[in-house]
Amino acid sequence: MKPELFFKKATGFIFHSLNIEESLTAFPTFLKTVMPVDHIFLEQWESDFRSMKTYLVASEKELVTGEILTPLSNSAKANIEERYFTEGTHKVSIWHDPFTDSVAGEMLAFHKIESNSLIVLTLGNRSDPVGALVVSSIRDRYTEEQAELIGLLQDPLQIALKNSLKHQEVIALKNMFDRDNRFLKEELREQSVKEMIGSRLGLKQVTEHIARVAPLPSPVLLMGETGVGKDVAASVIHHQSPRKHKPFISVNCGAIPKNLIDSELFGHEKGAFTGALKQRKGRFERANFGTIFLDEIGELSLDAQIRLLHVLQNKSIERVGGSNIIELDTRIIAATNRDLELMVQEGTFREDLWFRLNVFPIQIPPLRDRRLDIPALFHHFLTQKMQVLRIPGIPRLGNGVMDRLMEYDWPGNVRELQNVIERELILHPNDPLTFSDLVPGRSVEQQTATDLLFDDIVPLDEANRQYINRVLNHTKGKISGPGGAAEILDVNANTLRNRMSRLGMKFGTKSRLPVV
Repeated sequence: MKPELFFKKATGFIFHSLNIEESLTAFPTFLKTVMPVDHIFLEQWESDFRSMKTYLVASEKELVTGEILTPLSNSAKANIEERYFTEGTHKVSIWHDPFTDSVAGEMLAFHKIESNSLIVLTLGNRSDPVGALVVSSIRDRYTEEQAELIGLLQDPLQIALKNSLKHQEVIALKNMFDRDNRFLKEELREQSVKEMIGSRLGLKQVTEHIARVAPLPSPVLLMGETGVGKDVAASVIHHQSPRKHKPFISVNCGAIPKNLIDSELFGHEKGAFTGALKQRKGRFERANFGTIFLDEIGELSLDAQIRLLHVLQNKSIERVGGSNIIELDTRIIAATNRDLELMVQEGTFREDLWFRLNVFPIQIPPLRDRRLDIPALFHHFLTQKMQVLRIPGIPRLGNGVMDRLMEYDWPGNVRELQNVIERELILHPNDPLTFSDLVPGRSVEQQTATDLLFDDIVPLDEANRQYINRVLNHTKGKISGPGGAAEILDVNANTLRNRMSRLGMKFGTKSRLPVV
């Protein structure tokens, strides 16, 4: 094979993947078309350990990968440093009778491989030690022409090995980051649920009930208006229970289509229905030995209620399309903002399921009934939203702000309080926070509708232009990325740019800040 063709085909294998072990899997088969090959080694000299690390041992029959440190004698280590990585030795060499050499002999003996001849291609030097490619033949002896062909691969192999090592570092860092992220999220969750805000005031009775029931396996039914924090209470119960190190699986029953509820809750077998391409565990099975939180339980259909009742009674499930009984040990916490007792009377909720779930009911009061908690909640959410919006310093509060917040009825409860704080920070990042839109006894939606009747009416495009401009002034013209206007407005950055262009707003290289 001509050198040019050999180089072209060989580099196709070498650069097949960022993972050089994967790239060189089929390399021995190709190489055997031009020279005798029984094994290929890919090695790297670890100067910190003064040891040779083997990444790959490949033959036509098998592939052994991994980072294997080969123990070498002091004389072999000295030979490596002298011959492999001396300045100016970017060369390929042939070793006949390799067992007579300390380095080759010890490496081959460690991997239990016979060899009569080796081609050794050094990939690096003392200042930039990368490794070596070793081609081995059991019977034949290599020629200078064959060594020259291998020598053509020095640069591509050196680049590929460097890229592969960097790729492995990135993957290792990503895995470490993912582990740290999971750990930090768990730490933050545990910190956030150690004490519910208001546990000493408006939620004192709730926290006392949670402390009583959390260590027990009994079902819990959380009741209260939308936005009061039933999900937080469920998380507190789980983290104060013996199951706290097991899964906590949350299910919004109202958000699952009726035709998918069985598959979501109980899982399905491969081929159970069109689109079931593989076996899937349901939420109950994933929550085994832990806790499952069934939010909006009142939204379940009567058919789904029957199957849920079966799980509560028998503590087992069957996947859709399956026949095997799967035993469960799952703690159930349900939540609703509806009057289940009234639904039972109306025939829209099964009485037997109601009795099963209503073992230990906990009523979470609305925010208007625990106004003394508002200052602590306000401080907590203000700090949280400032971090999300990347607002430096402590914002100033206008006169009478806390009185205004405590006099408002909060029909959306704690969730509405979060949203109102975020909205105020977006609209007034540098001004005193006044919450002037809040009027006692009226919701934000009612106030907005009423205000539009009396304020100056502007065209919709002008209103959008003004709003986008205020957000961009807050982000100092930044559109994309963390803390950018697109993230705050919850739209794609390109969508925002297109909308700004349509509205005649300048951005990017046209202007540091948008102009209206």
